[in-house]
Amino acid sequence: MLTGLTVLTALVCVLLMVAVLIQNPKGGGVDATFGGSQANQMFGAAKSTDFIEKITWYLAIALFVLCIATTMVVDGGSSLPALTAPQ
Repeated sequence: MLTGLTVLTALVCVLLMVAVLIQNPKGGGVDATFGGSQANQMFGAAKSTDFIEKITWYLAIALFVLCIATTMVVDGGSSLPALTAPQ
């Protein structure tokens, strides 16, 4: 199960990186390099931006949840141990 969560987390990370790079900042982004006006005509400038922004948020939330789930699997669902001074 830990291996599956790790692979899923890595996949979400890669997709999140792609989604962030595709977004169009104020001056133009990677999407302007790979198609520019053709991509805007095909998807529509406003609709593609909204879709990519939603995908970015969903992937960020999925990454957050996967990190917490992986931590719980590794710890066995127990609470974090209390910090004690070394003896």
